[in-house]
Amino acid sequence: MQLSEQEKIRRQALEDLVKLGVDPYPADLFPVNVSARDILENYPKQKIEYKSVSIAGRIMSRRIMGNASFAELQDATGRIQIYVRRDDICPDEDKTLYNTVFKKLLDIGDIIGVQGYVFTTKTGETSIHVNSFKILSKSLRPLPIVKETVDESGKVTLHDAFTDPEQRYRMRYVDLVVNPQVKDAFVKRTKLVNSMREYLNGKGYLEVETPILQPLYGGAAARPFKTHHNTLDMTLYLRIANELYLKRLIVGGIEGVYEFSKDFRNEGMSRFHNPEFTQVELYVAYKDYNWMMDLVEEMVEKVAIDLHGTTKVQVGENVIDFQRPWKRFTMYEAIEHFTGIDISEMSEEDLRATCKQLNVKVDDSMGKGKLIDEIFGEKCEHNLIQPTYITDYPVEMSPLAKKHRTKPGLVERFEAICNRKEICNAFSELNDPLDQRARFEEQLELGKRGDDEAMTLDEDYLRALEYGMPPTAGLGIGIDRLAMIMTNSSSIQDVIFFPQMKPEKKAANIEVELSGLGIREELLPILQKLSLTTKTKLKEQKASKLFNDVCGTRKKMKLENVKNPTIEEVEGWLSKL
Repeated sequence: MQLSEQEKIRRQALEDLVKLGVDPYPADLFPVNVSARDILENYPKQKIEYKSVSIAGRIMSRRIMGNASFAELQDATGRIQIYVRRDDICPDEDKTLYNTVFKKLLDIGDIIGVQGYVFTTKTGETSIHVNSFKILSKSLRPLPIVKETVDESGKVTLHDAFTDPEQRYRMRYVDLVVNPQVKDAFVKRTKLVNSMREYLNGKGYLEVETPILQPLYGGAAARPFKTHHNTLDMTLYLRIANELYLKRLIVGGIEGVYEFSKDFRNEGMSRFHNPEFTQVELYVAYKDYNWMMDLVEEMVEKVAIDLHGTTKVQVGENVIDFQRPWKRFTMYEAIEHFTGIDISEMSEEDLRATCKQLNVKVDDSMGKGKLIDEIFGEKCEHNLIQPTYITDYPVEMSPLAKKHRTKPGLVERFEAICNRKEICNAFSELNDPLDQRARFEEQLELGKRGDDEAMTLDEDYLRALEYGMPPTAGLGIGIDRLAMIMTNSSSIQDVIFFPQMKPEKKAANIEVELSGLGIREELLPILQKLSLTTKTKLKEQKASKLFNDVCGTRKKMKLENVKNPTIEEVEGWLSKL
């Protein structure tokens, strides 16, 4: 493993700690009785309560000042300054704990526990006067250090900020340390789920768990992930939805069920799509989609108030208001409103011609429902900022929804669109087993035409319906998308701790790649920093520029013990390529 100069120094410090008899990773607990936020908020009002504090956290900055030092400690709630004086932590003649351990062997990023009392410095900063400290975990990799500079006009500029999205998503553990504000989105996400759960429990609905590995995938139009169960010697699928299992429970007599579920769809990725996502599904007997629209409005309004204290939420440049009632369009009304074309009576052939007229891309595998869906997605959805219900979908688009009670060719379905994206989908659930079988068979025909998102035919689910399912309203809400809106996040990756990523490119073994060129070993980390890790990349360099870049980077990396190469040395490397 190629180590940077800083990593080598930290590993040496680790060895030195062990030689001194200091365990850099102790097993015993460290008692914590206070947090940084607690001290900063309450100490000025209740000073007597902070005469003996014990706190743990990560060192984020240090100022060594001879026999006394200041450092900044960061815990889960924020940062607080600590003051460490040599004679306080080393009251006896042996000053090793301060002179060697604290001053020389600790680094930014190390986790320590301190005990002492709170006081106010001469500059008015609330701080902890340390009486004792203990190393709890030695950090072997340096953290990105974010620095601030303020110019004459008061403008604050950040340097070396950890802002690259790929790095942030791939190394969320670093992101949370150096950008603690990102945690707020995840705290709000948890509050969102808790608010919904509180609401649904208050209605008396039962939270349940259903299978993630399923012999048949169903409940949505999506491509599944496929796996194999060795013992049973059968193909299984990661669920794309939990709808069909929850409705089996309705058949079984549980009249209100919901599940917060991880679902998986083997589809494209974008800032609105992650292959692993979270949704809540709810099914309530003896209700319909009109009733469900009222419930969704009420529940999401509650979520907004619980998170923000108001129904109004800032999302990008827009203020979205979740106050009831929400605007409502039928699917056909929305398309006519935004395109000026009435498609309600069109055949599949006419719809294809309309798609061509509107420059909507389609293919031969698409049936009538998919064509309508494409028109809506391309011409309508992006116009819907405020929460809006789109209702009464064509039957071809909704194989699991009940036929409309008054409008032939339509089903009782609605989607809630907000900030240009769907956040929920709901039906008056189809409970006619014969109609359901016919719909599944139509889906099979679409599959034969090449539609890889067409639903499968689930005989066990049909058998359940044949025993009788009461009239039921069903709902699915995408938690990730709703969290994006409620936290003003522009990407789904910002509300998922560990989003799916492409495999990380393995760094080239620079020692092997650049062997035979006569490059000193201590210069290799500099070339690594410059991303000059292969002979091909070096071959593109001019000697003078490479010389200047290496010398400049050595200075930036503060490698005082590393001697700069000469221009002749650099020319020698390149001559061997």
